[in-house]
Amino acid sequence: MSISDIKTIRRVLTYLTWIILASFFLAFINCGAISEVKRQPNKTVTKIQPKIKLGIDVLKENKFSILKGKRVGLITNPSGVDSGGRSTLEILFAEKSLKLVALFCAEHGLDGKTPAGKEIANYVDQKTGLPVFSLYGPGPIRKPTLGMLRNIDVLVYDIQDTGCRSYTFISTMGLAMEACAEADVEFVVLDRPNPLGGVRIEGPLPKPNFRSFVSQWDIPYVYGLTCGELALMINNEGWIKKPCKLKVVKMQGWKRTMVWKDTGLRWIPTSPNIPYGHSPMYYVSTGILGSMGALNIGIGTAHPFEVVGASWLKSTNLATRLNQLQLNGIKFYPTRFYNGSNYIPGIRFEFLDPVKAPLMPLNFYIMESINKLHNRNLYLEALNSNKNFSLFDKIMGSDEIRSELSKNVLASQIVKSWKQDEDKFRVKRQKYLLY
Repeated sequence: MSISDIKTIRRVLTYLTWIILASFFLAFINCGAISEVKRQPNKTVTKIQPKIKLGIDVLKENKFSILKGKRVGLITNPSGVDSGGRSTLEILFAEKSLKLVALFCAEHGLDGKTPAGKEIANYVDQKTGLPVFSLYGPGPIRKPTLGMLRNIDVLVYDIQDTGCRSYTFISTMGLAMEACAEADVEFVVLDRPNPLGGVRIEGPLPKPNFRSFVSQWDIPYVYGLTCGELALMINNEGWIKKPCKLKVVKMQGWKRTMVWKDTGLRWIPTSPNIPYGHSPMYYVSTGILGSMGALNIGIGTAHPFEVVGASWLKSTNLATRLNQLQLNGIKFYPTRFYNGSNYIPGIRFEFLDPVKAPLMPLNFYIMESINKLHNRNLYLEALNSNKNFSLFDKIMGSDEIRSELSKNVLASQIVKSWKQDEDKFRVKRQKYLLY
């Protein structure tokens, strides 16, 4: 074989090698493309479509007719969004048929990040250049002043509530209604779901001498109304000095049996410790218990209010005891969780039936079970450590529950004592139900 023949064979082999490599490369690309096509449909399949239209959605559909040509103030925070997640602040600021002239913030601030109880000063919003008036400010200011409302024709309220009396947004709403009546300014509520549903009513009515910003209205601790329904009740029951010019923009598609997960809506944290759609249920279930101070209820963890623990707690025994109570729609489990320095034993619980499960009563069933299991009356321990119970009494709406706790009254008897108030409220609220 000549040298020229050898060179020819080498060229052919090199050519064939490149063809084979190119074939493998193309096959690899095609496999990737096929794989990508197969993955694409899953993105659309898993997308959750909201089942309801919020008040802001309906306002948009009606082309902002009730606000047209008016100077508008807005009480909101990050939870004030349409069903697609766009903020009401952004929507109203961009709308040409009205003029958004001022913003108002409740507790936790316009950005929803201020810790509970911390007062907020007035300032100017950098994004819009609009003044932000604090309704949780120094002084303390808890309702709009005449000066704040001077250049406003209508004040709009759009904040997601939790359905619990002690959560202060509803106090802000009612006091703002009162201020609007005094200043002859219209008040509009863009209605939103009650995340606890519209059926559950729990807890006693507050006594007149225990009225406060955490028990402002004559309603049970869990009141089963949307903010729009509650606004109608506040306006017509004489709970404010003078009724305001109130309009409620109703939702479409919301039903009273819906808790938050049933709405298909994305939850926007209403405050630092209410991060998830199920958080309001846990807030009502352990918040009172946590105020005693002896137990860790997960504040500062990724799951606030969802656990109960202490270094001395027998978690397995406590979970077993609570499960033996056979409370409707709840299952308890032993657990341990990190408290910032070490892991502590505790319990967690799951709502198997979120509509029917008791919430507020859980605080007292857990206290009672700890007392029987560990021989520790958490209330008396707190009392002996000179704890100030003024806030506890304001949240409860009286000092009667403390008296019952001091006497080791059964949790079932404490819960039963609320029934008369609960039944009274069910009748009273009937004419204000919109759904």
